[in-house]
Amino acid sequence: MTLPRHHLELLSPARDTEIGREAVLHGADAVYIGGPAFGARTKADNSVADIAGLTAFAHRFGARIFVTVNTILHDTELEPARRYIHELYDAGVDALIVQDMGILELDIPPIALHASTQCDIRTVEKAKFLGEAGFSQLVLARELTLQQIAQMRAAVNPHVPLEYFVHGALCVAFSGNCYISEAHTGRSANRGSCSQECRLPYTLEDAQGRVVAFDKHLLSMKDNNQSDNLAALIDAGIRSFKIEGRYKDMAYVKNVTAHYRTLIDGILEQRPELAAASHGKCTYTFTPDPDKTFNRSNTDYFATGRKMDIGAFDAPAHVGLQLGVVTRVAAEWFEISAGETMANGDGLTWMHKREVKGVQANVVKKVGDVWRITPNVAMHELQGLVVGTPISRNRDHAWELTLTKKSSERRIPIDIRFSETATGLALTLSDTTGAIGAATIEHAPDPAQNAERAEASLRENLGKLGNTIFSAGNVTVDWSQPWFVRASAINALRREAVEKLEANRIERMPKWTRAESSLPPAHYPETSLTYLANVYNVAARDFYAKHGVKLIADAYEAHTEAGEVPVMVTKHCLRWSFNLCPKQAKGVQGVQGQVRAEPMTLISGSDRLTLKFDCKPCEMHVMGKMRPNILRSPPPSLVSAISSATPIKFYAKRPAAALTS
Repeated sequence: MTLPRHHLELLSPARDTEIGREAVLHGADAVYIGGPAFGARTKADNSVADIAGLTAFAHRFGARIFVTVNTILHDTELEPARRYIHELYDAGVDALIVQDMGILELDIPPIALHASTQCDIRTVEKAKFLGEAGFSQLVLARELTLQQIAQMRAAVNPHVPLEYFVHGALCVAFSGNCYISEAHTGRSANRGSCSQECRLPYTLEDAQGRVVAFDKHLLSMKDNNQSDNLAALIDAGIRSFKIEGRYKDMAYVKNVTAHYRTLIDGILEQRPELAAASHGKCTYTFTPDPDKTFNRSNTDYFATGRKMDIGAFDAPAHVGLQLGVVTRVAAEWFEISAGETMANGDGLTWMHKREVKGVQANVVKKVGDVWRITPNVAMHELQGLVVGTPISRNRDHAWELTLTKKSSERRIPIDIRFSETATGLALTLSDTTGAIGAATIEHAPDPAQNAERAEASLRENLGKLGNTIFSAGNVTVDWSQPWFVRASAINALRREAVEKLEANRIERMPKWTRAESSLPPAHYPETSLTYLANVYNVAARDFYAKHGVKLIADAYEAHTEAGEVPVMVTKHCLRWSFNLCPKQAKGVQGVQGQVRAEPMTLISGSDRLTLKFDCKPCEMHVMGKMRPNILRSPPPSLVSAISSATPIKFYAKRPAAALTS
């Protein structure tokens, strides 16, 4: 089973299982999280036992748990990966997010597989193929426009949901097609160890060596925010709305999840033909505001077309929301004009010589129309803080303090029916999924002295669901006459009925299984693959060969010969950003012939990266050296655990009866 076509799924990230639980409580329909191995965020791992606990918790609300198994695998990792996937299946995990096609060739249980954004799904042909190859959900490229998404939806198997990133940090490269970290530091992004070279400052030179931009973060993107495009994304065919952030903290996940839950619920109220993918309504102790937690300013990227202002060139840090300007500077404090209320502990920022400077406000005091700030460091250490400097707040201490406490409650409304039996009383609880929990108790009839008060008291007691995940909806009392019913009897009935309702809800939870691949096998859109396909093991080779690919190059991480290749392929174009694109100059008299900026060069320290521009698809290629690699050998963490001499044929598919654990 896959996500029903009328369901909308809010998918939140979790660095750990505690954050995962809060994501569910703040409205997530699904949570994605990393396990102890093979995840593209090596510092965000969790034990299988902890993930099993999170899965059980999420299932109480009908929410799902996805585990990232989205690194490319070395030959020697195939068998450990196979065993690991069995463990995740036994733990109850609903789906795996994968990049390596070799996983589809392993003997694994019928767990649902989602094609990661690292599969670089940006053409209709590739999306259609993956929808026929055994994937239950496709995570589309972030660079797609609404029109391109609609074209994919029209071509892909209608039973395969489309997923799209709606919020969070943006990789400047097409995901899966970035090797700059591996090239410069030996840390492969496709192996979970990205060094974030894109967030470094660079100088851009044109073909004549003239400086176009000096010491700017030219490959750093603003953060994705599709808040204004949700309805359009739904109309284009998106059903799973993904928030980036498996390295983000608890406050970020609570806040952004609550923000999108509120927006999606608003859409669901207006469109009754659609429904949430899980159960329960959330109430919050705070007002969600994504601008108050980490962001590099916002962009909707390419969803509504190419724009000039997608880059966070000045700083890859969280600058925050502008408060006002410095009005006075003294020996121990400074004052700013700010309309918003401030508090001790607020974090303040300003720009100085292309750098973000910041300080914590130790003591905040309102003085007339301004705020007097005593910082937590000496005033002479605050570079660039002079009268007239714009000040922003990147930490609202009072607001964040709310998020350190219980900040959401998620309740599933249920119908309650109280009735008589031949020997006592009965209580039946039911929810909108059809799940039922019923309990009976023997109870001697004792007419109530005050009929009206007795029924009112009974209804009140029946609705006391405070320690459960439920809230009272319709309460029906069906009795021949008002009886006196002891509170202890009502409590016993409610306790048993709630337990049975929860158990029945779990029993009825859909089993999300792996999609069947088409027979005969679908043909891959191309017959040859370069290193950009990230083929790193024999099982992946077998997969592509089975689907008609004739020539298959090794992954960048496996190459043993040096040479210049694109180490980053991106839709972001620096010629466009600085008005040097011939398409921009077209029709402008006296300009068209002067736009001869190529080749351009990015410079960072001793690294010089040539930029090449492929104008037909409107892409930029960052050229770098393909240096000989050592990753043909297993990573050190696995060398001691497995033998590199294990025959490769052990990994290949075998009949089910031959499976070993």
